[in-house]
Amino acid sequence: MSENNMNSGNNSEWIQAKNELMKAMASLNFPERLGEEVCKNLKYPAAIRRMTAYLYNVRPKTAELVVDEMLSICSEIEAWKDKKASEHAWASYNDWLNNKPF
Repeated sequence: MSENNMNSGNNSEWIQAKNELMKAMASLNFPERLGEEVCKNLKYPAAIRRMTAYLYNVRPKTAELVVDEMLSICSEIEAWKDKKASEHAWASYNDWLNNKPF
């Protein structure tokens, strides 16, 4: 997958977030490949920046901790998307109920 395919927003913003994460990964002596996979899975610049903050603040010692945090961030993004979809469905349903001819 190319960086363009993974980016859902501004390409330069995604690349900048990725570069910052890669620098943080290198400072902790994690393999470059791990950083690439983390960026690929997180997809969004805000999520990548959140992971970068985690790396600098927590300074995890193992790749397992990095992957665990990445999965946690991905899970929270999916939960947020599900919540927004549910809110939209309820709003549509309520609109239908309120505008239904009697």
